[in-house]
Parts: sequence; structure tokens; C-alpha cells
Amino acid sequence: MNTKVKLAGLTLKNPVMTASGTFGSGAEFCEFVDLNKLGAVVTKGVSNVPWEGNPTPRIAETYGGMLNAVGLQNPGIDVFVERDIPFLTKYDTRIIVNVCGRTAEDYCEVVRRLASQPVDMLEINISCPNVEQGGIAFGQNPKSVEDITREVKRHAKQPIIMKLSPNVTDIAEMAKAAEAGGADALSLINTITGMKIDIHRRTFALANKTGGLSGPAIHPVAVRMVYQAAQAVKIPIIGMGGIMTAEDAVEMMLAGATAISIGTANFRNLAVTAEIVDGIREYMEQYGVKDVNELIGAVK
Repeated sequence: MNTKVKLAGLTLKNPVMTASGTFGSGAEFCEFVDLNKLGAVVTKGVSNVPWEGNPTPRIAETYGGMLNAVGLQNPGIDVFVERDIPFLTKYDTRIIVNVCGRTAEDYCEVVRRLASQPVDMLEINISCPNVEQGGIAFGQNPKSVEDITREVKRHAKQPIIMKLSPNVTDIAEMAKAAEAGGADALSLINTITGMKIDIHRRTFALANKTGGLSGPAIHPVAVRMVYQAAQAVKIPIIGMGGIMTAEDAVEMMLAGATAISIGTANFRNLAVTAEIVDGIREYMEQYGVKDVNELIGAVK
């Protein structure tokens, strides 16, 4: 059986990746998961300077998932280059760095720093608030999506994945805007904005009031959006959003995803990524699928 997939010219040994922000930069999970077994490790978001993140509490469990308002806390590009990249290069897996920023120049500064580093792809998190445009996320306006994509591409040496926000009216329009800007691939969906109130304390469960909803509750929305984006663009898609099992992963591929990322499930089961790699192979054996690429977009 062939489990290899191609993503923007790069070959992955299988379609299973980690979702940014749920797997650290790999070191945090290496005792529980053989990173060599994964198609790619996607790192936590990296910014040009250290970010403290939001005040606590910033995690809340919900029915069918969780809310987070961590705020992309990270030690910045200097620490990442010195500490995390050397660790990841010891493994036989693709390295994808998630990049975040508050201005277009923030993104480009990180992208330029990574140009000479041994990383395979860059995933650009455009759900960040654009401080130059009044705090509206880069990914919520198609012109902004196209502009930031084009700007990042000017500085990037690696292929670029644009990570799309689901908090939009038309995901296909955003996908087409990223493609028009020169994106090599898309990843979707990021978290859906939600809120939880503690009825006993009569206060918000998160200090930020709102947070990003992830987990199985959002999976049907993610499948729908991946399908719509896949119908709208020709570039490959990485599907994510509530993938808990190999069945969820296969469903996402049938909707049009070339690869899949596993996020919230990592908090519940530290070895889930490796288990889903095995589960996809078992599914292929059960249904006589010789090549995993046969699954991609098979449901029209």
C-alpha cells in the first residue's frame, strides 16, 4: 500500500500531521509518540518577538470540545531557531513552522529568518488580529488574505500554507483569495469563536471572554468547509477540525483534503497521531485501497 502524499511538491510518508498549538514543537510529545512515524510536525505559532499570550484562565472544557484563548504565547523566533529546529531535524519527518504576527512586517520578518533554516514549509496563521486595520483578523477579508499571502510569498524560500479562519461568511471566497495571492497550499479550519459562562460564579470562563472552540463539536463544520474550499481551488488542502479517530481523518480526505492535522485530540490521548496513522492503513486494508491518494476528494 502507498501511504505517501504530495503537498506543494513535497512528499510526506503519510497524510498525518499535528495541528499548530497542540503539539508544542515536538519535544513535548516525543516521549509518547515516535515523531518518525508522522507525515509532518507542525509547530506552535512563532512570532518575531516573544509573546506573553492572554491572561488566565485561558482554557475551558466544553461539551464536545474545548475553548482556548491562549493568545499564541511563544518565546519568539530567536529561541525557536536556537532550540526547536535543531531538535526537530533529528527526526525523519517534515517540519512545518506556523508563523503568526500582528502586522504584515511581523510575518515577513519571521519568514525571512526561516528562509535559510532546514524547515520544509511555512503555515501562515491569518487568524491573528491585524493591528494596522483595527484588530480585524487578516483572514476575515478576502483582499487582506490575498495581500498578506502575496507579501509573505515575496520573502519565503519554502512553500507557503495559508491557514484559513472559519469565522467568515464564505470560506470558498477566502480560499480563492489565498490561491490568487500565490499560496502553495491551504489549511483549514482554525477554531470557531465561542464563549462559556460559569453560571455559579456568574462570570466568563475565560479571562478573554471569548475563545476558539475546537474538538469534535466542530468536525462537521470543518468537513463542510474543506469540501467547499476543495471545490473552489486547485492547490492542496490540509484538513483539520475535531479529528479524533482514523475514521474522522478518512472523512476529511474524502471531502478533499490531501493531508490532515490532529489538534485537540492530542490533549485527550498523547499517542493519538500515531494511532491514526495505523488506523488509516487498517481502513485501506479493509476496503482494498492500494493508494491513499485514491481517497482524496473521492466524494463529489
